[in-house]
Amino acid sequence: QLHLVESGGGLVQPGGSLRLSCAAPGYGLDYHGLGWFRQAAGKEREGVSCITSGGTTVYVDSVKGRFTISRDNAKNTMYLQMNSLKPEDTAVYYCSVGRYWGQGTQVTVAS
Repeated sequence: QLHLVESGGGLVQPGGSLRLSCAAPGYGLDYHGLGWFRQAAGKEREGVSCITSGGTTVYVDSVKGRFTISRDNAKNTMYLQMNSLKPEDTAVYYCSVGRYWGQGTQVTVAS
């Protein structure tokens, strides 16, 4: 059983930054692909970014150049650094490892 614990969401003004964290206490993530998804109100969940065990990263077009996914295998943690945030980035963000999901963290971008 893999338990993912997310943190780092909140309210930020347009143009601001947030860093999301997703920890897997006691579970080695070294050999897993990791992903971030988001779901805005009234919309379907969409993939935002993923990182392979070898460090290759992929981003959805709408966040390229603004978001950065990373992993710290020693800490069993993955991150999503979000810069230049826009109102359309407002959503609940979820981390994912295989078939496991975090509880979600709300990100709201508003003035």
